Amino acid sequence: MAATASSLHLLVAAGLLALVHLFGGQLRFLQVQPRSTWLSLGGGISVAYVFLHLLPELQQHQRTLAQAASPALTSLRHHAYLIALLGLAVFYGLECLALRDRRQRQKAGEKATSPGVFWISICSFTVYNALIGYLLVEQVRAGAGNLYLFTGAMGLHFLVNDYGLREHYQARYRHMGRWLLSAAVLMGALLGLYREVPVVLVSTLVAFLAGGIILNVLKEELPAERESSFGAFAVGVAGYAALLLTF
Repeated sequence: MAATASSLHLLVAAGLLALVHLFGGQLRFLQVQPRSTWLSLGGGISVAYVFLHLLPELQQHQRTLAQAASPALTSLRHHAYLIALLGLAVFYGLECLALRDRRQRQKAGEKATSPGVFWISICSFTVYNALIGYLLVEQVRAGAGNLYLFTGAMGLHFLVNDYGLREHYQARYRHMGRWLLSAAVLMGALLGLYREVPVVLVSTLVAFLAGGIILNVLKEELPAERESSFGAFAVGVAGYAALLLTF
């Protein structure tokens, strides 16, 4: 019975995350300048979750990776943090690629980013979303409360990502990208439900995810043209931090 209840919670959480990409574009109150306070609030919540939950977990994942490291890598002291840095760098590179391509095509009178850049970015975010879907299983094991805290933070994070992807890729994202990202969450959750991934791989993926989330939130908040709301961002950080510290 307990296993059935856990599976149900997992599927509900995965379904909620998938719905963010499917229907995020219909939330018209997000499509405003200055930047919607809701997006800044979501960004603050995502950052709070990373710094107070995922990053502290990296200490445990660091021990796992250090124990599993080959002799050639035992001299490295911060395996998990290096992987987190790699995650940040990879998604920063993707953002730079998309922005450069978009500027070049705008000069040529075209609005949308090129198909090649679209597919590189969507494939990367598909893996990213599948990983988050898989990690729902880890949260289920910690209890329904942890699961829904994670789901809430990641749902708002998906909303922020969705906004940026729609802006970059426009029709391609609406017609195809959002469906792939929604399906990726569900596939990741099902993989975690029916197949156990080695703990070393889980530690590697969590570290990579932490770096990716930090970059994907900050890249949406920091550019001056966003006119982001620091107040909403700060409320998101402080409010969710208080919730995590008292839970």
